Amino acid sequence: MSNEKRSRSEPSDAPVPDLRSERDQFLQKFTRGGRLSEDFLRDYEQLEQRLRDVEAENAELRAKVETNDAVRELLTKIELLELEKAELVSRFHRVEAASSKVTERVHEVEIEFANLANLFVATNQLHSSLSPRGVTRRIKEVLAQIVGAERYSVYFANSESTELVPIASEGIPGASLVPVRVAGTRLGEAFRTGSALVEEELDPSKGTLEQPAAVIPLSVDDRVVGVIAIFATLSQKERFDTVDFELFKLLGQHAAAALVSASLFAAADRKLPGLEAFLDLSV
Repeated sequence: MSNEKRSRSEPSDAPVPDLRSERDQFLQKFTRGGRLSEDFLRDYEQLEQRLRDVEAENAELRAKVETNDAVRELLTKIELLELEKAELVSRFHRVEAASSKVTERVHEVEIEFANLANLFVATNQLHSSLSPRGVTRRIKEVLAQIVGAERYSVYFANSESTELVPIASEGIPGASLVPVRVAGTRLGEAFRTGSALVEEELDPSKGTLEQPAAVIPLSVDDRVVGVIAIFATLSQKERFDTVDFELFKLLGQHAAAALVSASLFAAADRKLPGLEAFLDLSV
């Protein structure tokens, strides 16, 4: 009885827990923690990958920006170089044009000097001899070497001035060397008018005895005493130049004078005039 009372007066023990259920709950909690860890790791890896992607994109964008800056800098340099090139080309063209003008002028000056040299040589040649034969030879040298004449003849007028008589020639057959009437002939026209007759429009290398390329009157102290007839020039001389017309004028003014002076000197037995001939020349 006492036992029954004791049992009634004391509380009963708690029931024994279900270990399997507790274990399952613990495992579930542990498994959930693992899943959370896995989710956390996966999210971390994704964030890390995203960070790497962003860094890569950032590096790529930075490279593009740097490249674009470099390209812009290169384009700017190219524009500057193009401007510099255009300036250099323009300066080159200006210098080239100036150089061309200088070259052209130098060429003109060289031609002028050559022409003056020809005139100087021709004048010296005509007056370098005091014998009629020597003067005639020098006239022929001027005609052949400076003028470029191939067939020509020198005529002097007779005392009546009705005929022109050949005194020297080159390239003309002997049968053709006959006196020429002043009236009605081309040679006579140049003699009468005192003006040179030059075929400027025709090829002087194709002149003939009937149609000479040039007829030059010869004068002494403004008196026409003869003519030089250039019947034809060398084949390579297809037209007369400016210097030729100057040579024609020089021959017209000096050739006859040189011939007359040489003839008078020869007629005087090559004796110089006495001193009295040169006195009072300043009056």
